[in-house]
Amino acid sequence: MKYIRQFTIILTISFIGEILHALIPFPIPASIYGLVLMLTALLTGILKLSQVKDASRFLIEIMPMMFIPASAGLIDSWGVLKPVLVPVLVIMIITTFVVMGVAGRVTQMLIQRQSRHSADHKEEES
Repeated sequence: MKYIRQFTIILTISFIGEILHALIPFPIPASIYGLVLMLTALLTGILKLSQVKDASRFLIEIMPMMFIPASAGLIDSWGVLKPVLVPVLVIMIITTFVVMGVAGRVTQMLIQRQSRHSADHKEEES
């Protein structure tokens, strides 16, 4: 019963994201609306982590299974993909390195900010 309640909460938030996607004319996927809603609900305390934790953990554990249909679709579309394979691979490689670089820089900035913040608090206490 606990899982059903947690899945219902997650699906309800996802459904609200779908509604927002239909109503708001921005080119933002409905899943992003749902993620922002979930984050907002968790941060504001409207929703407690314990209310969705178990179902979320289950969904994360089975996530690799969700890619099987997409992979099968790619294999089925090989004739269409073959002519554009090289440009797509180049784009994928470049964007992968760009995302890794940006994520690394942001992480470094956050770590430096946190260490400066900790140092400032230690100086105030002295």
